[in-house]
Amino acid sequence: MHDLAVSPLDIERAARSIKSYTVRTPLIENPVLNGIAGGRVLLKAENLQRTGSFKFRGAFNALSNLSVDDKRAGVFAISSGNHAQGVAEAARLLDIAATILMPSDAPRLKRERTERSGAAVVTFDRATAPRDEVVARYQAEHQSVFVAPFDNPHVIAGQGTAGLEMAEDLIAMDIRPDAAIVCCGGGGLSAGVATALAAHFPDIEIVTSEPVGFDDFARSLETGEPQENAALAGSIQDAIITVAPGKLTFPILKHLRAHGVRVSDEEALDAMAFAYRELKLVLEPGGAAALAAALNKRVDMKERTVLVVLSGGNVDADVFARAIS
Repeated sequence: MHDLAVSPLDIERAARSIKSYTVRTPLIENPVLNGIAGGRVLLKAENLQRTGSFKFRGAFNALSNLSVDDKRAGVFAISSGNHAQGVAEAARLLDIAATILMPSDAPRLKRERTERSGAAVVTFDRATAPRDEVVARYQAEHQSVFVAPFDNPHVIAGQGTAGLEMAEDLIAMDIRPDAAIVCCGGGGLSAGVATALAAHFPDIEIVTSEPVGFDDFARSLETGEPQENAALAGSIQDAIITVAPGKLTFPILKHLRAHGVRVSDEEALDAMAFAYRELKLVLEPGGAAALAAALNKRVDMKERTVLVVLSGGNVDADVFARAIS
């Protein structure tokens, strides 16, 4: 018995918990992409999820599993984007007070959308105040409950519902996938999706996709031990940059024999342009990392069926314009 933070049963429970509030996002197939791959590629369009990314799944599951006292105390999170919006919207739906600690240089659109869901935003200078210190200081001064972006079993299980939906759709279509490529930061989405898929397809190859130079998860899986990134900024794929793999997520992906690939910022931008032209979908750079890995054949796809998770579409207009130009 492996002592892992999340089981397939946890993901099934999460699916029941969030079903009435989430979007069951489609699996999309495109003949142009299949032609490039030389196989069959099925895309899970989580950019069409509520709040524009998969993050709402985990946030809602985590908040819905709080005790009555914890709900009364309120929640807080630290995020500059998708996790912030997911927690804020989940808190609004569950009538829980929420505060988001957000870097002062976060995109104005993301701050406005977080506030639109009713969350209070407290800014900090990410250049002078490390995130762990900001969280610890806030937690010491307030009684609210911290909602971690990936190292939380309920969050991981919630993200895993995207994988469960894929498995159910594939079974209904009588398709057995050979591999799955997932955008990866702290590993909440990757670990959850991998757990759900491996429960139904034990031989599936799990692949994480990260920015070049911020490949802590790939290096960790290669060495078998957690590795850290030297820097925390410097990639346009900022949504999937973390210091190190999650303490709960890394053992899951290691146990499932996952491996990692890297994509450059230009490849991510090209993937965004491909999604716009061929799929009629809007992706953010980090949300396009798995598609970039597929387009650049970081994974063997010839005569294979490969799943690709499009994890988010919350992109600023100037970045999107740069991509499609």
